[in-house]
Amino acid sequence: MTHPDHPRHYMGPEHPESPQRLDAIRARLLRSGILQQTMQSDAVEASMAQLRRVHPEAHLRLLEHRLPEQGFTTIDGDTLMTPDSLRIARLAAGAAIKGVDRVYRHQADNAFCAMRPPGHHAEASNAMGFCLYNNVAVAAAHARSEYGARRVAILDFDVHQCNGTIDIFQNDPNVLICTSFQSPFYPWRYLDCRASNIVNTPLPAGTDGPAFRRAIEASWLPALHDFRPDLVLVSAGFDAHREDPLAELCLGDEDFYWVSRLAVEIAERYAQRRLVTVLEGGYAGDALGRSTEAYLKALLGLPFD
Repeated sequence: MTHPDHPRHYMGPEHPESPQRLDAIRARLLRSGILQQTMQSDAVEASMAQLRRVHPEAHLRLLEHRLPEQGFTTIDGDTLMTPDSLRIARLAAGAAIKGVDRVYRHQADNAFCAMRPPGHHAEASNAMGFCLYNNVAVAAAHARSEYGARRVAILDFDVHQCNGTIDIFQNDPNVLICTSFQSPFYPWRYLDCRASNIVNTPLPAGTDGPAFRRAIEASWLPALHDFRPDLVLVSAGFDAHREDPLAELCLGDEDFYWVSRLAVEIAERYAQRRLVTVLEGGYAGDALGRSTEAYLKALLGLPFD
């Protein structure tokens, strides 16, 4: 799932969350032939009613009020809006919704939403960290409202913790959030969250692939097998790659293939294969393209090599 209008959300030539991210993904998938093995579809905008399931009306109105007629509006030091930003953000959330629709209607086993801006830092009433709406949370709420999903697992691997997703769903016994991240590191807010439905997997700077895999197996797998989700959602942050300039984790392409296989296996075992992935971080163009290719190979059941 993607949309050709995504470049209309643009936060300036020096900003790492740029339209070139999706260009790098598409170019790599085309060169490798992976894109041609997928069903491709354009996103549609999430409705305000769908966004209100996770974001209060007053917050949504405030964002609309702050939308500039031209130029930029600053949300925080990292997050800006241009005149089309909220429409593109609605498309990003809408891609996740469409992915949920596809897997529940048996039109696809899984879906990958290659959209921006990312979403996992967006709290219920606070846009931040490049994120305006929380795409994966909107998808989870849609699945619960429209399809009766009872146990939603959200797997978040990224160099940053998914503070927004935690803010929205902490203490909800029907949503399990498993999040791996470099620690201590931005966004600081929920690093010590003790809610029973949150599985925090903090990783020290310099963590490599084998250490990452051991940590995920030790912390995520017992919780997932106990929870037995009927839907698996993934926030995929490829900024944990060793080549990414924003942080200091040291994962490789093969590690993203591995974690994708883990998500697929959980979805196959418990969720009738229902798996929807939304793009979060990833700011080194070549590494982002390769990581996404590796991740999609696992979704397609192809070998890594």
